[in-house]
Amino acid sequence: MTELNWRHQTVIQALLSRGPLKEDQFHRIFTGLTGKTPGSDRQRFDDFLLKINKALSYVQFELRGCRFQYDGQVYYGVVNNVSDEESKLGTKYSVAQIAFYKAIIEAIVQDGAAQGTISNIDALNLRLENQVLMGTMLQSHGGLPHVPPVLKNFSISMKEKTLDELVQDQWLSITPDHYIGLGVRSFLDLRSWFRSNDVPACEVCNEAGVKAALCQKEGCTARIHEYCLKKLFSERKGERVCPSCGTQWQYTVTKAEAVEDDEQNYPTQSQPPAGLKKKRPRRNEIGDGDISGSSQASLPGGPNLRRSTRSSIRLQ
Repeated sequence: MTELNWRHQTVIQALLSRGPLKEDQFHRIFTGLTGKTPGSDRQRFDDFLLKINKALSYVQFELRGCRFQYDGQVYYGVVNNVSDEESKLGTKYSVAQIAFYKAIIEAIVQDGAAQGTISNIDALNLRLENQVLMGTMLQSHGGLPHVPPVLKNFSISMKEKTLDELVQDQWLSITPDHYIGLGVRSFLDLRSWFRSNDVPACEVCNEAGVKAALCQKEGCTARIHEYCLKKLFSERKGERVCPSCGTQWQYTVTKAEAVEDDEQNYPTQSQPPAGLKKKRPRRNEIGDGDISGSSQASLPGGPNLRRSTRSSIRLQ
C-alpha cells in the first residue's frame, strides 16, 4: 500500500470534513502544503493527486474532480467507489427522503431540453410511488405493487424540509432563477450512473450533458455544455458549426471569454478522461449499484443509493 505523508493526509481530511472544494480553494491548500502552485509545477500536482488516489484505492475511495455544469467551475471531492450492504447503512436520510432525491434526479436528467433543472412546484408534486423497486416491493392480492406507507405519507412539508437539507449538503442546488438543479456532490458521485443510464453526453468533453445547449437542427441530438462551447468555438476561428452534424451554431464568443478559456485547465489526475461513449440499456431507476457514495457526509444511501459508513479516513 502506498504510504502517504502528513501533506497528503491533510488534503484528504480537508475534503472529508469540508466537503467538495472549489479549484482555487483546493489549489491554495496544495500551495500552502508544498510551496508550489499547480500552474507552475503541474507535474508535481498531478503526481501528488495520483499518489493519494493509489492509497485511497485500497479502501475503494477516489479523489475526483468535476465541473459544476451550472457555472463551469471545477470542484474536487472524495467519493466512495464501492457498493455493498454495509455502505448503505450510514446515511442520515430516511427511505422516503432517498426516494424523493431519486425522483428529482431522474426528472432532471430525463428533460429533453437539457435545462438541468426542475421547478420547486414540480419537485414537490413528484410521486414517490414510482421509486418502489420491483425486486423488493410487496405484491397485493390484485397483483399490483404495494406502496409502503412511508412513501404515501411523505407530505409536502416533509418534501420542503428535505429539499433544504439536500441543498445544504450540496446534493442539490438552487439556480439564480430559483430553480432546483443538481448539486456539486451529485456531479461527483453520479458519473458512473449517468453513463450506465445513457444520459446524453457532451460532444466536447464526453461527460453527461445534464445542463447543456442543444443543436438547433431538427433530428440532431448533439448537446454541449456552455463552458465547452466557449472553449470549442474560441479555438475555431470563425467556425461555429455543430461537431455532430455540421449545422451552423448560433453562438458568439466574446474576447473576454476567449481569454478566460485560455487560462483554464481541465482536471487531470483527479478527473480521468472519459472513454468513448457507449450505448447501454437505459434503466429507469437508480438502483443499488449505480451511485458511488461519497464519504464526505450524508449521501442519500438507504436501500437504493449507496453511502459509505466510513465517515473519515486516517491513513497513517
